[in-house]
Amino acid sequence: MKRHCCEPRADWREKVESVGLTYHSHDNGPYWDESACYELTAAEVDVLEAAANTLHFLCIDAAEAVIKNKWWGRLGIPEAAVPCILSSWERDDFSLYGRFDLSYDGDGAPKLLEYNADTPTALVESAVAQWFWLEETHKGDDQFNSIHERLIEAWKKWRGKTVHFSSIKGHAEDEMTVLYLRDTCEQAGVTTKSVHVEDIGWDKRREIFVDMDLQRVEQCFKLYPWEWLWREEFGAHLAKDPVQFIEPAWKMLLSNKGLLPVLWELFPGHPNLLPSHREAEPLGARYVRKPILSREGSNVKWVENGTVIEETEGGYGEEGHIYQAPAALPEFDGHHPIMGVWVVDHEAAGLGIREDTRRITGNLSRFVPHFFR
Repeated sequence: MKRHCCEPRADWREKVESVGLTYHSHDNGPYWDESACYELTAAEVDVLEAAANTLHFLCIDAAEAVIKNKWWGRLGIPEAAVPCILSSWERDDFSLYGRFDLSYDGDGAPKLLEYNADTPTALVESAVAQWFWLEETHKGDDQFNSIHERLIEAWKKWRGKTVHFSSIKGHAEDEMTVLYLRDTCEQAGVTTKSVHVEDIGWDKRREIFVDMDLQRVEQCFKLYPWEWLWREEFGAHLAKDPVQFIEPAWKMLLSNKGLLPVLWELFPGHPNLLPSHREAEPLGARYVRKPILSREGSNVKWVENGTVIEETEGGYGEEGHIYQAPAALPEFDGHHPIMGVWVVDHEAAGLGIREDTRRITGNLSRFVPHFFR
């Protein structure tokens, strides 16, 4: 694996905006960063793909153990959510996608940092923006990226139904991600409709969820965490299970960092796992503390020799924390890349790389394209 410095395309902003990446910059600089790119080998791509496929089914096995042993408290799962999770699991409700964050530098086995299995973003840049970058700047090279085609194929299962697409209002990345996913759904020949989370209502008489036109919401892709759904005004009605959500309720188990200690307990020493525990003591003076429910690297604390060397702020941690052994983070020219391997319909489908000079990847960390040959 190599990191190359590159000359950005003169009109790169217009280029990425034209394919839906409107959130390419922030106050501190570019989020989409094509002043660098990563070169992988075909063998390294195979390793990442195999690791994601293996980890996905290890996570499903761990979720089954949680259900069998009723370890709801270990994951901070509210009691009201349990029946919904069980019904969703028994039905084997459709799961569209997820993203593994892995530590990998081309040497040794990729290590699981976490699984963004409920509301993963960085999708437009992974599936579309970097593909067009490749076509324009690295003709003849390849990319670990069949995300777009795989999404369309997965949605074909929903032909003949109407799928609502939902996110909160005023969040550019979420809205563009949902718009992109809605487009892939329509390309699969499925009828779609938009409704913001804030506009979903409960029809008391019919005991169904409805949109602003009072049309029943039967299938709904929601880019909104399950744990937040339960807090909404309509949350009390979720237990009645009137909507098939995508991602389904059983993905609450996979998207929860409380699953990491369960994985280590079930598969100790697995080459793709880092030692993880519910307490810091087994790890000694070196560990990373993570909230079991959090996003974008918030409220993470990195401890070395008993000293906090890096910590991020945020509003998470109420449900508890887990403690994970620090990964041997790769470093290229002072940058730490994280391999975001996408899973679509239970199979690895592509790669998006984010990097930072800090150890903890956050919401301002840069997205850097890649290729392999």
